[in-house]
Amino acid sequence: MLNEDDVLDVLDLLVDAGVSAWVDGGWGVDALVGHTTRPHDDLDLVLPRHQLDAARQALAAAGFTTVLRDLLPTALALADGAGRAVDLHPVTGSGRDGGDQLLPDGQRFRYPAPVTGTIGGRTIPCVDAATQVRCHLGYPPRDKDHHDMAHLHARTAVALPAEYRASGPGGNTQRDIPYRDIA
Repeated sequence: MLNEDDVLDVLDLLVDAGVSAWVDGGWGVDALVGHTTRPHDDLDLVLPRHQLDAARQALAAAGFTTVLRDLLPTALALADGAGRAVDLHPVTGSGRDGGDQLLPDGQRFRYPAPVTGTIGGRTIPCVDAATQVRCHLGYPPRDKDHHDMAHLHARTAVALPAEYRASGPGGNTQRDIPYRDIA
């Protein structure tokens, strides 16, 4: 599990190494919401592919040496001895303008330029709300995905697809939130 201080420490570590990373996944949703809404097993980060080696070296120096998943060029997940995990999503392009992630099937996923969010009272770069929704498509939603999308919609009014408007067990537990169809 990672807490807010862990996230900020990793971001600082990467900035010090010259890496332009922006927060994705559950922590990215919480950054857009403005506060931590649930526990997080890992920290998802988008970063320019040409900075991947610098990120790996900086993380290794901080103890992130265990490779949990090597799906490069799509993703690389590392963990430290305390069980904290960082999942890197390299993209072609710059941190300033966004970039394209090469997917396992050869297609590309576009991450637009980062926006700002807040973790632990500090402004950080993160993935925008519409892209967060797109990242949550293509697989059966889990309870944490429903949780994240409900909070993201409530804070940003981002449109949600049908699978995130479901109610009942495993579905949205905040049925009072008005949903719009995704375009």
